[in-house]
Amino acid sequence: MILDRILEHKRAELRHKKSRDYLAGLKAKIVDREAPLEFGLALEAAARPQRPALIAEVKKASPSKGLMREDFAEGFEPVKIAEVYKSNGATAISVLTDESFFQGSLDHLRAVKESTGLPTLNKEFMIDELQFYEARAYGADAVLLIVAALERQQLIDFFTLARELKLDVLVEIHHERELDTVLEWLPEASLIGINNRDLKTFSTDLAVTFRLAKRIPPGKVLVSESGIQKRDDVLRLSEAGIHAMLIGEALLQADDTAAKVRELLGEKG
Repeated sequence: MILDRILEHKRAELRHKKSRDYLAGLKAKIVDREAPLEFGLALEAAARPQRPALIAEVKKASPSKGLMREDFAEGFEPVKIAEVYKSNGATAISVLTDESFFQGSLDHLRAVKESTGLPTLNKEFMIDELQFYEARAYGADAVLLIVAALERQQLIDFFTLARELKLDVLVEIHHERELDTVLEWLPEASLIGINNRDLKTFSTDLAVTFRLAKRIPPGKVLVSESGIQKRDDVLRLSEAGIHAMLIGEALLQADDTAAKVRELLGEKG
């Protein structure tokens, strides 16, 4: 399964990092950084009827589809992409930082944050405390916790660590049982992401959002992730009570990324 392969490789990658005097350097960087922006609050404030807030994703490749665009083989410009997102109405940016499967980088995260100044999510498979210090040191305002990738105690401990570092936490679910875990063990989690992509098969289905959103109590900021392709999808998500949407592939693979952002947000011209 793809998720299992990613997590196995991530564990090996982190073992290598821990073999060096790395954490102290990250903590030194954090001292000099400004406090993170309130990612969840920004999404909630930007949400409008028929226009959920947009978290636009900077992603070079994926395990299932390879490079997002053919021209990325010659050069990938994360800052340029993020600036297009910002100038066309994105509320926040998500940056894929996994190197082995998504060809991402923490340097992409740092550069995008410094350039745009928008609330920024470190999109990563978080399985070790070290990664939270990385996220903070490289400028993230929020991190992702994938319930399918974590044991219950890890989920609780990582959530606590992220908040100690003043990072917002997008807690990602895909199944009812994962939602039940979050509601029972992390009742304070206010930012819930519903991933329409099955991380075991990488297939997507928007019905996942519509099904799970009905079961989430009021007071949470709901984010629909993956598989959002057209304006009609956005309108349906808005009707279902979704506050924000995380979109990458539909934007990156469009002939005109700027126009696609405006189309999805319902902007003319």
